[in-house]
Amino acid sequence: MDWSRYRFRTTWRLGAGRDAVYAVLERPDEYPSWWRQVREVRRTGETTGTLRFRSVLPYDLVVDARESRRDEAAGVLEVTMTGDLEGWVRWTVTADGGGTRLLFEEDVVVRKPLMRRLAVPCRPFFRANHALMMRQGRRGLRDRLAAGPAGNGV
Repeated sequence: MDWSRYRFRTTWRLGAGRDAVYAVLERPDEYPSWWRQVREVRRTGETTGTLRFRSVLPYDLVVDARESRRDEAAGVLEVTMTGDLEGWVRWTVTADGGGTRLLFEEDVVVRKPLMRRLAVPCRPFFRANHALMMRQGRRGLRDRLAAGPAGNGV
């Protein structure tokens, strides 16, 4: 087993419509305004950028991201990443009754040297840190969507 590899799968249910959710998610440069653990997004091209994340644990993760799939009809947004994390992240947005079901999937290998050295003893802390980041991201997205068109540019 590669202790530096992480696979996450999280489902969020949101009261907003599918199109509104997709419209917010397809603008990663705005993530820091509603997801406080996404500290910085710097576009480097039309479909590329550098992102910096930090949750509770005292370290930043910096990745270069490249859009690998954008399919509005299927509700899929996917990026590949290199840097402190290497792998991919995918959002899948589907209508769910009067709201939206949002599936987040991530498959990455940690490349940050300190995290690799601490991979075995700190794995539970790294997973808990990710879970906290996801809970706060859901809350931030929910609040952003509740603000309506004036609050999210949709």
